[in-house]
Amino acid sequence: MTPPSEAYLQAMTHVADPLADRTIGAIVGPWSDAPGAMDAGLQRLATATRLMAQWRTNAGLADWQPEDPATDPTVVTALRSYLEAGRRLPEWTDPARVARAEEVFMREGPMACTLLFCASLPECYVPPQLARVLHIAGQLEAHTEHRIRQTAAMVFPVMLKGGLTDGTGCGVAQVLKVRLIHATIRHLILHGEPDSRLGPVPRTDRPSNATGGHAALQDALLAHGWNPTESGLPCNQLELAYTLLTFHYVFLRGMRTMGLGLAGADEEAFLHAWNVVGHVLGVQEPLMADRYDEAAVLFTKMREVGCAQPATPDARPGLGRALVGTMAHSIRLPVIRGIPVPMTQWLIGPEASRDIGIGAAASWPTRFAFLVGRTVTATVDAVVRRVQPQFSISRMFTRVIGYHLLSRFLLDQTRALNLPEQVLNPLHEAVADWHHEPRAPRWLNRLEDALTTTGRWLAHPHAAHSRPSTGKAWSEH
Repeated sequence: MTPPSEAYLQAMTHVADPLADRTIGAIVGPWSDAPGAMDAGLQRLATATRLMAQWRTNAGLADWQPEDPATDPTVVTALRSYLEAGRRLPEWTDPARVARAEEVFMREGPMACTLLFCASLPECYVPPQLARVLHIAGQLEAHTEHRIRQTAAMVFPVMLKGGLTDGTGCGVAQVLKVRLIHATIRHLILHGEPDSRLGPVPRTDRPSNATGGHAALQDALLAHGWNPTESGLPCNQLELAYTLLTFHYVFLRGMRTMGLGLAGADEEAFLHAWNVVGHVLGVQEPLMADRYDEAAVLFTKMREVGCAQPATPDARPGLGRALVGTMAHSIRLPVIRGIPVPMTQWLIGPEASRDIGIGAAASWPTRFAFLVGRTVTATVDAVVRRVQPQFSISRMFTRVIGYHLLSRFLLDQTRALNLPEQVLNPLHEAVADWHHEPRAPRWLNRLEDALTTTGRWLAHPHAAHSRPSTGKAWSEH
């Protein structure tokens, strides 16, 4: 693979997703900024949002029909055309490699979740314009926890067995929802399809006549204003591809950073599976990488291009601090409560940490304790692995953090994830089975139990104290 040039990547900030944009455009209709002119179109958009909840399995997308036969035919026709064009996997999909990636996820699940929270999501906040869109979409302090949960709500359907390749899975269905949500956000910010926006969208304080739980978010998107010439398009190809890399490359990089790097074939399988996701998500193939070293180069170049576009005000510090604060709040053991901050700093590096406002978020005793603990565990692991290759104290501690984050964000029964039962049940079963690490000696598993729970990883007994989720359907991602 020849890495895309900086000029090409810069051009990708002005390219969106024609299929999804046409779909939203067909649902909303021609845009007008006249008062009340878009009421009917926005109502059709709300109808489409509700209908997406009916996309429950991959196989069900082929002949999907709304449960209510009286549903607006304009909306139904647009959604059915979108599903027909977007539901198929690319011809280059290798089911064996996808299956291997699923096995990797199931084997390394607790660490995958820790890396999702402590590396992938923070990296999403580094490019200023991408952080700006998240800020506009209401994903700061009040919604950080909800964003974490809904990001996981896409990862699990994709990575559970058969999520992409089996008709009974719902990975494709879930990704297609996310793709249309991106187009919805783009459409509302730009007041129409990207191709029809020739100049800047002025900021306005005039509210729409939207009703329902998503009205405030819709008003925020409509009122914010945007200049495509200076800022590119919201949720553009560069940002979509960069976000995709945070799900696979950043996970693999984190495993290597912790001294737990995967076999080369496992890494390539994981990249391949998420490239399949990228295709369904509408990411153009030149922006994908098949090998780890290619992904590393691509990620660095994309981040450089993304960071070259400043945003005022800078939303990144608010996002970063809210994320690490939410993670710390979710861990009830004082001895490890502060670990997510220095772990995030370690995994994403000092420059990115400063960019998202967490460069000094941890006290010096916490940073010192983390550094000493990291050094000691790495030393012990290196020595013991000479006689027991799979031994890892660092894996155990990362699993402990993963347990506490999972308990807070995924297993809380007072706030069930918005997923079909055929995904929720396997998800809970998979997480429950993560309680035992077969590669660890018995005494290390007992220590892990003391820091987590004895037996299967089920809902935390104190989960009922958690705040209820406030996010709504099309704002979930």
